Amino acid sequence: METGITSINLRVYGVLVNDKKQVLVSDERIYYNNLEVTKFPGGGLELGEGTIECVIRECKEEIGIDVEVIDHIYTTDFFQQSAYNPEHQIVSVYYLIKPLEPLRIHVNNGAAVYPKEVSEIFRFVDWNYFNEDVMTLPIDKVVARIMKEKYESL
Repeated sequence: METGITSINLRVYGVLVNDKKQVLVSDERIYYNNLEVTKFPGGGLELGEGTIECVIRECKEEIGIDVEVIDHIYTTDFFQQSAYNPEHQIVSVYYLIKPLEPLRIHVNNGAAVYPKEVSEIFRFVDWNYFNEDVMTLPIDKVVARIMKEKYESL
């Protein structure tokens, strides 16, 4: 199969559900192809790093807090081309995480409205309204479905 893919990009994401039964999502602008996406916080695995170390580091970098990994939710099991770079195949690992301290970032509880200088904002989505349609990226949609089934009692 000819895909134009030149490398695999391993991504690791944290799914945080707060005590009010709200899911933290990231609204992000992707400048190279003018997309605006709603996704889970996380990012790329660095050389020499394990996936749990990665999600802990990414949460510290993106949302400014230490977290504990509670459960493995999902690892990509289908081919997915990157929305950020068409030469990359994406493999993503998702963990349910718990904050070990209060959030120190500004969280917008409305729609994604970006100040001019900001490319990423965070907001909470109430569990009753959280579903795959909230998320933009295909793998995140799978994780949203799994979350609603696996953790329905949240």
